[in-house]
Amino acid sequence: MSPQLSSSNKFFTFVTATLLSIGLLCSSPAALAKDKFRVAWSIYVGWMPWDYGDSSGIVKKWADKYGIEIEVVQINDYIESINQYTAGAFDGCVMTNMDALTIPAAGGVDSTALIVGDFSNGNDGIVLKGKTALSDIKGQQVNLVELSVSHYLLARALDSIGAAEKDLSVINTSDADMIAAFATDDVQAVVTWNPLVAEILEQPGASKLFDSSDIPGEIIDLMVVNTETLAANPDFGKALTGAWYEVMGLMAAGDEEALTAMAEASGTDLAGYEAQLASTKMFYTPAEALELTNSEQLKTTMKQVAEFSFEHGLLGEGAPDAGFIGVLTPTGIYGSETNVKLRFDPSYMQMAADGKL
Repeated sequence: MSPQLSSSNKFFTFVTATLLSIGLLCSSPAALAKDKFRVAWSIYVGWMPWDYGDSSGIVKKWADKYGIEIEVVQINDYIESINQYTAGAFDGCVMTNMDALTIPAAGGVDSTALIVGDFSNGNDGIVLKGKTALSDIKGQQVNLVELSVSHYLLARALDSIGAAEKDLSVINTSDADMIAAFATDDVQAVVTWNPLVAEILEQPGASKLFDSSDIPGEIIDLMVVNTETLAANPDFGKALTGAWYEVMGLMAAGDEEALTAMAEASGTDLAGYEAQLASTKMFYTPAEALELTNSEQLKTTMKQVAEFSFEHGLLGEGAPDAGFIGVLTPTGIYGSETNVKLRFDPSYMQMAADGKL
């Protein structure tokens, strides 16, 4: 897209592409109107608002407003929740931008990022033992959850020092084993996320030498919904978005009852949860979320994510290049215009910003 295009023209182009795609999707027999929906979530600082929205009745209130039902289901295994969404067991699911590309989109399920909730701003980190410089990671064995956002963070960190994965060894390690692994003499470097990072940093000689605040806006947390379902049932999108921003309003106001409930549901106390929030850039207002969603940065980020994913075989065996899957953003499409499977649609967040939900 030409850089000379005005923002209004860019938005028109985005809306036109979206409407065309929705028109095609609505012609599908699978895109049927319905009144009962299921969304999945898993425990993470930025997704606890869904649990509170459910337990407090806020999600039900918004669903009732639109004459629908929304079941909010906790899945203990994060990747399994995305797999179930991809298989059609859920109409929506929380996930990162990278996982949205590499699991449902790569699996052929057209998905829409309905709500851009936050980005990791320090929650994901690289910790070395007895070292003081990131360059010391060269030649090390690095323990991480392979092909996760931790792996992506490592790749971006290596970029920053002119190094590559060939300069070290990656050891696939379950997040459940990460703390114990770092305590052993054999493990000198790990890449993981909070609250694990915080616990590992309490061990002797541990130093965090790179984290997600060094790549702001790249590890993004989303509520992703099935594009066909959203096209046929816009009230589903409105109810989810309305409920989300009502909870965001409580959090922004420092509502202790709401924050304490989220903390306890995530297995910590209020102080612990607030510490996690401190390293998370929550978008408490739709205007904040729209600023990132409508930016050129989002398209650039998705290009970087797609390139990493292609290099690691995450876009499918038949993917010929990083642009095999098209990603629609308000500033244009990255990748294939004929194989768009991931869409960042700002329209529902814009409705919230305009008070039109």
